Amino acid sequence: MAHTISRRAKISLAVLGFLLAIPAVALVILLNYDWNRARPWLGARASEALQRPVELRGNLSLTWQKQPLPAQERSWRDHIPWPHLVAQDVHVGNPAGLPQGDTAAAQTLAFSLSPFALLARKISIPELRFDQPQLDLLRQADGRNNWTLPKRPPSAWRMELDRVVFTRGTIKLDDAQQHIAATAHVDTLDNDPRYRVKWTLQGKWNKQDITGKGKTGAVLALRDTGQPFPIQADAKVGLVSVAAEGTLTNPAQLAAIDLQMKVAGASAARLYALTGLLLPETPPFTTSGRLSGHLAEGASQWTYEKFTGRVGDSDISGTLSYQQRKPRGLLTGSLQSHLLQFADLGPLIGADSNAKKEERGVAAVQPAGKLLPVETFKTERWTALDADVSFHAERIVRTKELPLSKLTTEFHLKDGVLRLTPLNFNFAGGQVASKATLDGSSGEAVAATLDATARHVKLKQLLPTLPDLKQATIGEINADAKLTAKGNSVATMLAHANGELKTLVNDGTVSKLLLEQMGLNIGNIVLTKLFGDKPVHLNCLAGDFGVRDGLAQTRYLLADTDDAVVRVNGDVNLASEKIDLTLKPETKGLRIISLRAPIYVHGTLKQPNVDIDKGVIAMRAGGALALGAIAAPVAALAPLISAGGAGDDNQCAALLAAAREKPKAPPPGKMQR
Repeated sequence: MAHTISRRAKISLAVLGFLLAIPAVALVILLNYDWNRARPWLGARASEALQRPVELRGNLSLTWQKQPLPAQERSWRDHIPWPHLVAQDVHVGNPAGLPQGDTAAAQTLAFSLSPFALLARKISIPELRFDQPQLDLLRQADGRNNWTLPKRPPSAWRMELDRVVFTRGTIKLDDAQQHIAATAHVDTLDNDPRYRVKWTLQGKWNKQDITGKGKTGAVLALRDTGQPFPIQADAKVGLVSVAAEGTLTNPAQLAAIDLQMKVAGASAARLYALTGLLLPETPPFTTSGRLSGHLAEGASQWTYEKFTGRVGDSDISGTLSYQQRKPRGLLTGSLQSHLLQFADLGPLIGADSNAKKEERGVAAVQPAGKLLPVETFKTERWTALDADVSFHAERIVRTKELPLSKLTTEFHLKDGVLRLTPLNFNFAGGQVASKATLDGSSGEAVAATLDATARHVKLKQLLPTLPDLKQATIGEINADAKLTAKGNSVATMLAHANGELKTLVNDGTVSKLLLEQMGLNIGNIVLTKLFGDKPVHLNCLAGDFGVRDGLAQTRYLLADTDDAVVRVNGDVNLASEKIDLTLKPETKGLRIISLRAPIYVHGTLKQPNVDIDKGVIAMRAGGALALGAIAAPVAALAPLISAGGAGDDNQCAALLAAAREKPKAPPPGKMQR
C-alpha cells in the first residue's frame, strides 16, 4: 500500500512539476527570444490591418514591467509584470494611390500590454509612447489623404488606448484642397508644471505666410474624458492673428474645446479662409472672448460668447454660434455697439479709399474719378452658410452734430439671399424704417431691392448748434424711396437701378454748414452760388425723382425760400456719374435781382461744376423751363404731406396746391416778362 501511495505521489509531483515548468520555460523563452526575428511577421500583420506598408527597421525587444499604480488601487493582478514592447525606427507608409513615402515614423515606439485583458479579447494599452515622431500629412486636390484609416469589419476584439505620450518631433501638412504647406516643430519643456511640450509653426496658406508658436501638454488622455489637455497658441495667418489659451477635453472625439481667444485682423472677411464663415468687410478689428465647441462629424458646434472688441473706431460685443449641418452651416447670434462710427461702415460696400482697401487685403480698384464704389461683392461665398444675426447700435457718429442712434437690423442669409429686415434707425428726432434684400444665389450679379421711409426728421435736432437759427424753424423732413437694382458692386447696381425717390422738407433752415456736415458737396456749391455763405430760411423743399436704368430724372423738384422759388429740372446718370441739372430761381420782389439767371450743374458726382448763365436769352428760356417744371404732377407727394401734418404750419401743402393750378408753359417764342 505504501509502495502504491509513493508511486502516486511521484506521478502527481511529476505532473505538477511539468505544469510549473511550462510557464517557466515559456518565460525563459520570452526573455531570451530574439524578437527581431518576429519583425517581418509583425510588420506584415500591421500592414494588413492598416492597409499600408509598415516596417520595423530597428531593434525589437520585449521586457516585463510592473505598472506604476498607487498602492490603494492595486489588486493581486497588478503585482504581475506586463509585457513591454519597444520597437526602434518604425515607419508607416502612405496608402496605395498616393505618392510613396511615410505617413509617420518614430525613432522609438513603446507600449505595455495587459495580459489579462487578452482573455476577454481586449487589447488594453495604458500608454503609447512616441520618441521623435515624424508625421507627414498629405491630402490631394481630389480629397484622398493619408490620415484616414480604413474601416474594418466588426470584430470580437476591441482596443483600449488610455494615453499617448510624445516628445520632440516634426509634423508636416501638405493640403492641396486648402492650399496649406506648413511645418510644426515640437520639443519638450523642462520646469513647466502645466505645459510639457513647445512648438513652432511656419508655412503658407493660400499663398499667405503662416507663423506661430505655443505650448501643450505632453500626455493626451484618450479614455479619461475628464482630464483636460492644455493648449496655448499664438499664430498669424496672413492679415489675421490669433492668440488662444485653454483646454481640449476628450481629444479622441475632438470634443469639449474651451479656449479664451483673442482674434485680430485687417478685416473680418479675412477670417473666411480660416473658418469658412462669411463675415463682412470691415476696418481693422480685434475681439476677445471665450470659444467653446464640440466637434462631431457633420454636426460640430462652436460658440464665441460674450466677446468684446473694436472694429475700426467702433466698439462691438456679443455672442456668435455656428452649427454645422446640411446643406450648409448656420451662424446665429446677436451683436451690439454702443458707439458706431459711420466711417466704419464704408468697407461693407467698398466705400473706403484705395489705401484702406490695401490695408484690409483687397485690390485697390477704385478709379480716381469715380465716387460710387466699384469693389465687387464676393457672392460666391454667400452660399457657404446660412445666418440669422441681429445687430443693434445705440449711437452712430458721422460728425459731432449729426444725430443718428438706435440702429437695429437683422441679417438673414439663406440659400445665398441676404435680407436685412428690419433696417431701422432714429435720426434727429425722427425714424428711418427700411428693408433690403440682396439675392446673390446665382454667384454672379446681386439682385437688390430697397424700400425705405423717413418720417418726422426734425431740423432743429439736426443742427442744434447752428448759428442764427430762426425761431420759426420747427419743420420736418419726410421721404420715401423704392429701388431695385442688379450688379456685382454698388456702382454697377446703381447703374442698373429702377425706382423712385420722394422727399419733402417743410419750414426749415438750410445752410452751407448743414450741407458740409451731411457731406453734400453739390448742394454746398449751389447754395453758395445762390445765396452766398449764409443760413437761408426754407419754407418748403419738395422733390420727386424717377429712376430708370440708372438714370435719375426730376419729375418735380422745387425749393421755396424767403428770397426766391427755385425750380430744378434735369437728370443724374448713375452709370457715368454725370450730372445735368438746371436750376431756375424766381425772385420774390426786387431783393435779389441776380437770382433771375439760371444755374447749370454739370460735371460728375465727385467733381461737380456749377455755372450761372447771366445772358438775357438764357434767363428767358429758363422762364419757360420753370413754368414747364411746375406743371409736373405733384399728387405723388401727398403721402409725405399727410405724414408731416397738413395744418396751417405746413407750407409745403399750400405750395403744392398752388402748383397744381399753375398754367402750363407758354408756346415757343412767348417769353416770360
